[in-house]
Amino acid sequence: MDNAKRKRTGRPGRRRKNTRFRQHRRSVFLICLVLICLTGVLAASSVKLQAKNAQYKEQEKELEAQISEEEERAEEVEEFEEYVKTDDYIKDTAENKLDLVDPNEIIFKPAQ
Repeated sequence: MDNAKRKRTGRPGRRRKNTRFRQHRRSVFLICLVLICLTGVLAASSVKLQAKNAQYKEQEKELEAQISEEEERAEEVEEFEEYVKTDDYIKDTAENKLDLVDPNEIIFKPAQ
């Protein structure tokens, strides 16, 4: 009877271990599958982010060029503003727009 009990008790124990091992094996496989999927998604996202980063760098260079152009233009405007405050500007404007001349100046006009 001892042998009969051992045989009966031995088999169910192995089956329990095998089913536990199979369940453990399935769960490990599923976890690995999920990790692989997440790695793929992260890799795809990384590629998209690198492309956007390159696009933003190009845009940044263009904006820096525009900034430098506008700074040069601002300098020109400041120089012109200083020139407008001088007597030379007033004299040039009076000569060109109002056809005024200095008192000692002689104007020669072509005959019509």
